[in-house]
Amino acid sequence: MCEVTMEEQDGEISDIDPQDDCSVLDGNRVMLVVNHSRIQPPFSVLLATALYCAEFVTAAVLCAMYRRTDDVIWLSFTIAFMLLPALLIQLALTFIHRDLGRDRPLVLFLHLLLLGPVIRCFEALVIYFKSNKMEEPYVTISRKIHLTKGQGIPMEWEIGQSERNLASHRNAFKRTTVIQAFLGSAPQLTLQLYATIQEKYLPPVRLVLMIITLISVTYGAVVCSVLAIQIRYDNYKVRLRPFSYLCMIVWRGLEIATRITALVLFSTALTHWVILVSMVNLLFFFFLPWVEFWVRKGSLTDDVEKNFSKLGTMVVLSMFTLLYACINTFCWSAVQLDFSHRELIEKKQQWDRLAMYYAGRFVENFLLVTLWYFFKSDFYEYVCAPLLAVQLLICYSLALLFMLLFYQFCHPCRRLFKYNVHDCMHCVCFRPGRRGAGGGRRKMAPSYSTAATMVLVPEEPLELLDPHSSHPADLTSPLRERETDMVDEIMEAP
Repeated sequence: MCEVTMEEQDGEISDIDPQDDCSVLDGNRVMLVVNHSRIQPPFSVLLATALYCAEFVTAAVLCAMYRRTDDVIWLSFTIAFMLLPALLIQLALTFIHRDLGRDRPLVLFLHLLLLGPVIRCFEALVIYFKSNKMEEPYVTISRKIHLTKGQGIPMEWEIGQSERNLASHRNAFKRTTVIQAFLGSAPQLTLQLYATIQEKYLPPVRLVLMIITLISVTYGAVVCSVLAIQIRYDNYKVRLRPFSYLCMIVWRGLEIATRITALVLFSTALTHWVILVSMVNLLFFFFLPWVEFWVRKGSLTDDVEKNFSKLGTMVVLSMFTLLYACINTFCWSAVQLDFSHRELIEKKQQWDRLAMYYAGRFVENFLLVTLWYFFKSDFYEYVCAPLLAVQLLICYSLALLFMLLFYQFCHPCRRLFKYNVHDCMHCVCFRPGRRGAGGGRRKMAPSYSTAATMVLVPEEPLELLDPHSSHPADLTSPLRERETDMVDEIMEAP
């Protein structure tokens, strides 16, 4: 990517390369101009397609094994968790790319064969390899704010047609990854782990499927977190570093693994009661956004699809809410729904809801493991049950620790927060009202970090002090125009 930094000092512009096509904002501001950049490879598209194909093929092989052994129950549920997300993915890809209104019979036929992700991945690769061989004029200009050492630097760069089309594919595969993860992979992993414990036998095919589904669910949860960050900070250039992804993977992997293990252990001891626990979780998170919507007395957004009727909009929103409920049943969704907003997502981060979710989930997992310990079957007589229960609680606590580390040090927009995690914990442990041993009030020590926080700055235009002026300069005023969703996807890490 070609980047040119321009600084205006005393009426002169320094560090300008005359060969680059640059532009300058009015006033004493620093601007980063990015020319038409080289398109990044669609790694996210390749990974999502590979997980989809691997899970589908492995589940089909396992179904053939169940058929030979006449395991009708395992066969039925495995087929259901294999076909349901596959069908929804075909509908999502067709809806996002609007194929029904285009003359593409081969693409529609491949979607009927459940090969939609494969042909979409092939199209994305063709666009990528063709884009680097020919120059094309840009179709739009995107503007973002780049955070550098606590200061916001306006950016603008050209978006070409190929780059925009490739961004639409990334945008579509993000949605299908979440569908695959929480409507297929998470139930499939729960089923196969339960079948393994009940049969006291782990075939190699089932082990491979469990590993693939765990990777798929973890990747889907990471995508949810990245999407939440990009939606909330759509005016800023969001790019996560490799250590941030590593922290999120450990956080999400431990959270999902312990949650599914707790549910499966509880189901082996109290089989029928797990249905009640699952339905209560699902119905609570399904109706929660609707209840909040009715309390606010809002009106449904018209931006879901212009050609939809009220009934069609309700059906789409219900499916979206079902996906939201499935995500929250297994892990934190990282977003809250708002049906009156055009993006259906509430942009304000609610830390109190995050704290209540993880506190409630920790208590629920503790109760599930405790009930399993008292009602466990003879299968666990050779297993140290207390040690297993403690390990599950420790693993979930480690997931919470990595979540706090992410918001403290690895969040890409942590400098926009008002207080960091260290400040909040210091307030809880050492309140200003508490008196020390000498009777005086204990003062809070200054925070050692200006990284992540637990309280967002009020939603007002960001004011940053210009290095050559004592008055704050509003850097967001020329950037208020929102880019399309496809443009937002371009700055993601592939």
